[in-house]
Amino acid sequence: MELLQIQVKFFKALAHPIRLKILEKLAKGPLCVCELNEDIEFSQGNLSQHLKILKDAYIIDNRKEGLKVFYFIRDEKVLAVMGESKDIIKSFYENISKA
Repeated sequence: MELLQIQVKFFKALAHPIRLKILEKLAKGPLCVCELNEDIEFSQGNLSQHLKILKDAYIIDNRKEGLKVFYFIRDEKVLAVMGESKDIIKSFYENISKA
């Protein structure tokens, strides 16, 4: 797969509010599906679909411990990208509101 295609897949995976919420939760450390689904209002099937998209984009991975599957962010740089994007968006909107 070409680098550009990987970038597109990466940013598409980030382009959904539920997946961003999942990543914000995983920023605190590995979590099982039951913990990820605690305060996010959607079905377990829907959660599994979003986890698969993030995993297919190499953003998260999982490990099995007994009967539970724990998900975690593969590289902390993903969190840096999310933080930078928030800063860019805040700056963008501040500049628009001043104009």
